Formats: sequence, C-alpha cells, structure tokens
Amino acid sequence: MPLAVAEPLGHNEEVQKFIAEMVERHGFEAGKLQSLFKQAKLRKDIIKAISRPAEGKPWHQYRPIFVTAKRIAGGVEFYEAFSAVLDRAEKTYGVPAEVIAAIIGVETRYGKQTGSYRVLDSLGTLAFAYPKRSKFFRSELEQYLLLTREERVDPLSVKGSYAGAMGKAQFIASSYRHYAVDFDNDGRRDLWNNTVDAIGSVANYLKVHGWQAGQVVTVKAEVAGDGYKKIVAQGIKPTRDLVDLEANGVSWDAALPRDHLAALIELENRSGFEYWLGLNNFYVITRYNHSELYAMAVYQLSRGIREAVNENSHFSTL
Repeated sequence: MPLAVAEPLGHNEEVQKFIAEMVERHGFEAGKLQSLFKQAKLRKDIIKAISRPAEGKPWHQYRPIFVTAKRIAGGVEFYEAFSAVLDRAEKTYGVPAEVIAAIIGVETRYGKQTGSYRVLDSLGTLAFAYPKRSKFFRSELEQYLLLTREERVDPLSVKGSYAGAMGKAQFIASSYRHYAVDFDNDGRRDLWNNTVDAIGSVANYLKVHGWQAGQVVTVKAEVAGDGYKKIVAQGIKPTRDLVDLEANGVSWDAALPRDHLAALIELENRSGFEYWLGLNNFYVITRYNHSELYAMAVYQLSRGIREAVNENSHFSTL
C-alpha cells in the first residue's frame, strides 16, 4: 500500500489483529487501544529514514559525524558534570566511564537530542508498513505498550528516533524493560529525563552483554597476503585465536594475551582500508548497535574523552 506523508493507523487490518492480541495476552482494554491507534499515524518519512541509515556509509564518511573535537569537548563537559555517577557506574559494572559517556554522546549528544518522532508512530509504521522487519517492530510495539503501562507514561507523549529508540541512552522498548536500572534509587527507571538512570543503564546493558572489566577493546592491525580476507568475511564476532590470525597474515604491535579471540575489522578510508582486531569488548559495543562503524566511533570518541579529561586533570594540578 503506498503511503501518504502521514495517514491514520487505526483502520489497518493488522492493527486490529494486534489490538486483539494485546487484549488477550496482556489484559489491555480494547476500547483504549482503539482510541490510541486512531491517534497514531503511518509516516512515509520513517520508512525513508530507516532505509538509509548512517551505518551504510563508509568509515571515512561515518567517522566525522561522531568523532569530532566538538563532541569530545561535549564529552568532557558531560564527564565533569556527572563524574561521581560515572565513576560509581564503572565501579558497579566494570565499564569505563568514558565508554559510557561516549555511547550517550554518539546516541544523543549527551542527552540533548533524544528524537523528534512520536514513538507510537515510529513503531506503528514499522510494524505495519515495513514488511522487511515487521515481526521485530511488532514485538517492539508490544514491548512499548507494556513499558508505558508499567512506567505510567502516556504512549502518545514519548518521542524518540525513527526506529523507536528512546531517551538519553536511546533504548528500544525491549531493552528498556530488560536492562534499564534505577541508578539514583528514586523508585523509577527514567531514561527519558534522568541522566543518572541513563548512565547506570548503559553500563548495565554492556555488563549483561558480556563486557569484561579491564580488557582491551580493539587494537590497530596490519595485513599481508590474501589469507586475511576470509577472516574479514566472517564478520564482527571474535571467533579466531591470535595464532590463527598471525598465520593468515595479520599482525599488530600491542601485547595481547594469547588466549584472546578476535575478529578482523575492515574499515574503508578514502584511499584504501584500515584494519583492527575486534576483541570481546568491541563486540559487546556492537550489541548496542550491530555495526562495526558504530563500535569504532564509540571507541575512538571514548579515547578522545579520556585523553582530554586526563589532560585537564594534569593542568588542574600544576
């Protein structure tokens, strides 16, 4: 069905089936859901946006979006404003403060840009008018309605990304329900307005997904011959041991424990490619966004923030 720029969602036959499922599975009131979906809109611009994500760009175009002097400076400000909370999150979950800050920096410019799409419109459009991923977004719409009921929030009031990610940490609804934490102990998990909860929730998410405290994220590598190509083709999950990598023409300068597993990450520059070993913690970052470009941007931004914070600390002691 061709979409207008925006059209009512409530008349869609699949929406009616979804409403019946929500009533049967979760005890929602049919009348309230009917009223809710009459106010929701199918939006063509959401389909366009999800069809051209930034992660489709080559590295040399993607990096300047997120790893900039301005965003590093914003990260330093964020770090200094919430240093006690970031330090507590690092002690609690083992995730470095600068990595937590960098994720929030990449996602929302440290909480300043949390999205302008009504989440109900985003999830409704993608659940019922984007067949490629309708099953996933239908599930997220279910999770969103459960979340807003649990948190006592009006589902029409929440705004987020075109894909339905919400709040300072840009959690999708299922992640919010499973991984958000009440890090300031005020009785509510509020990622929409509460930076403390956002910091704790990012750290908890990474910890649950396998972050290993004190371990290296990634190291620069060099390649020779053709053997490395099959390793790149295997993707971002770290499955190759270091001896195997060396046997296939991959080398690096950093000292790494021999029992580490790695992926070989290939990033496209203007004049060729650069290569990195993607270790466990690099892969964990991709559980937040399933892209090696995203993980590398977070890593490099985090290094920029840490170096700037350390430099500021050095000068403050002179």
